Amino acid sequence: MFLVSKIFWLAVQPLSLAFLLSALGALVAFAGWRRIGATLSGLAAALLFVVLYTTAGGVALQVLEARFARPTEEPARISCIIVLGGALENEVTTNRGGIELNQAGERFLETLRLAIRHPDARIVVSGGDGSMTGDYEGEAAASERLFTAFGVSPERLVKENTSRTTYENSLQTKDVLAREGLTDCVLVTSAFHMPRSMALFRKAGIPVTPWPVDYRTSGILSLGVDFSQPTSNAQITSTAVREWIGLVAYYLTGRIDAVFPAE
Repeated sequence: MFLVSKIFWLAVQPLSLAFLLSALGALVAFAGWRRIGATLSGLAAALLFVVLYTTAGGVALQVLEARFARPTEEPARISCIIVLGGALENEVTTNRGGIELNQAGERFLETLRLAIRHPDARIVVSGGDGSMTGDYEGEAAASERLFTAFGVSPERLVKENTSRTTYENSLQTKDVLAREGLTDCVLVTSAFHMPRSMALFRKAGIPVTPWPVDYRTSGILSLGVDFSQPTSNAQITSTAVREWIGLVAYYLTGRIDAVFPAE
């Protein structure tokens, strides 16, 4: 299922889908069905316009980010901080060592801040090698370099380094929490990723307080055209599409109980 989901996403992500429609249109036109070929090419062009030059992806992502709000006041006591992987450049860290954060790096930075403010809290880092090849060290292993570099004792870290998906994050984390006897946890992940994460953790019977970070939208974005940042628009749209597909797929396969869970 893991490999199937990876291949499926390679095909349906917006830019790939636009390319496939365009290529199919050219082949169909070459075979003599020019009207069908022109239609497919037109669909590809329309899709590219929406992805590159509108705020549609940003609005879709903004809806996800607004679903779970961070508590207005930080709890007086936090005994456990769960942070989900997806914030490190695994290929780079595996080959070069060090700590290379990606755009979701705030997941680890906020976890570090909480860990410093709550020195008795344990830190559960959930995330193995989510690549198709399985050649990388995984985020749970690499994250130890980050936390210890800022004075967090290795004894406070609990590394779950086998999960490759958010679904596996929830199952493996449940076992870790039971083994370590940890409760009263906050869950740190990107705001757009929080609905899917909370749905999975609820399904697994893990009570957590959502602690969203890594916001990608302003929160006041409206639908319209935007010619100023096509690369950023494409990236945001891809992220939004992936999350919404993930929510629907997990619901249809019974892994979560609601397509769009609420607080």
